[in-house]
Amino acid sequence: MIDLRSDTVTRPSEKMRGAMAAAEVGDDVFGEDPTINRLEGLAAARFGREAALWVPSGSMGNTIAVKLHTEPGSELIIEERGHILNFELGAAAVISGVTTRAVKSSNGSGHLAWDDIAPAIRKNPPYYQAATKLVCLENTHNFAGGSVLSAAATREICENAHSEGLAVHLDGARIFNAATALGCDVAELTASCDSVTFCLSKGLGAPAGSMLVGSIEFIEPARSWRKRLGGGMRQIGILAAAGIIALEDGPKLLERDHRNAKRLAHGLAEIPGISIDPEKVVTNIVIFDVAEAKLSAAEIVAKLREKGVLAIGFGSQIRMVTHLDVAEADVDAALSAMKESVPSA
Repeated sequence: MIDLRSDTVTRPSEKMRGAMAAAEVGDDVFGEDPTINRLEGLAAARFGREAALWVPSGSMGNTIAVKLHTEPGSELIIEERGHILNFELGAAAVISGVTTRAVKSSNGSGHLAWDDIAPAIRKNPPYYQAATKLVCLENTHNFAGGSVLSAAATREICENAHSEGLAVHLDGARIFNAATALGCDVAELTASCDSVTFCLSKGLGAPAGSMLVGSIEFIEPARSWRKRLGGGMRQIGILAAAGIIALEDGPKLLERDHRNAKRLAHGLAEIPGISIDPEKVVTNIVIFDVAEAKLSAAEIVAKLREKGVLAIGFGSQIRMVTHLDVAEADVDAALSAMKESVPSA
C-alpha cells in the first residue's frame, strides 16, 4: 500500500528503534529523564531559544501557546484555512476561552501579510467586543498546499504585531520543510516569533511528539499546562531517543520528499480532469482539484484505495503528501493508479 494521506504515517527507522530500546530514562515529570532533557536542549539550541518542551502532539503545543499568549474573552487572528482554527477541535475556545477571527489571505497563498492582519485587529474595542491578543501563523501551510512564508515576511508581521502589543505564535509543524524549500535555517526563519511548535513525527520520521520552543519565562508555565492537559509523562526518554535522531537526521532527507512531490504534481497536471499548478508545489504537500472529472473526489479516493494508493479527499480536492516512506517508484505507481481512476473525458 502506498500511503500518501499524510507524512504522519512515517514509521521509525531501525536506527530510531535501536535508540529507543537503549534509551537512558528517568521521570520527566520530576525533570529527571536525561534523554528528554537532551532533546529539549538540542531543540532550543537549533531554534536559538532559551528553552524547549516536548509535548505529545503539535495540537497540544499549539493549545498551550494560545493559552499562555491570551486571556479568556480575548481574540486571536489566523488565516481562514489555518490548522489551529479548523483541525484542533475548537481547543482555543474550549481550553483558553478565546474567539478566533479568520482572515482571508489577499494573495491566495494561505499566508497572511501585515496588510491583511492590521484591519482585523481590535486593540481598544468597545465593551462588547473581544480584544485581539495573538496572531497565529502557519509555516508550511498545510491546506494551502504546503506553501511557505519567508523569514522577511514573518519578521514584518512580528515586528508590526509587537508594536501593537500582540504576541505571535508560529504553528511550525513542518517548519523544516519550509526551511529546506527556502534554503535557510529554522532559527533565522522563526527568530521574530514569540513561540514556535514543530513536529518530530511528520517528515522528520519520529513515532510521536512535537516541541514547543520559546523563552524560559514562556516554557516554565507551558510545562505546568502540559501536566494540566494530561501531557505529563514519565519515562518518555524512549520517545525522545527517536526524536533526537529525527531532529539530527530528518531535515537532511526532506529535499527528496520535495522532489517527489514536484514529480507527482507534474504527473497529475498531465491527467485530464485534474487541475493543479505544479509550480506552486514547493514542499511535500500536493493538493489538486477534480471538479472537472466525471467522478467526485471521494469516488476517486475509493478507486485509488482499490489500487493500493491512499489519499485524502475533501470537497472537490484531493491531498497527497510525500514522506520518508515514499520512493520515486511509489510516485510513479500512484500516478498510474490515478490515470486509471480518473475517467477520460
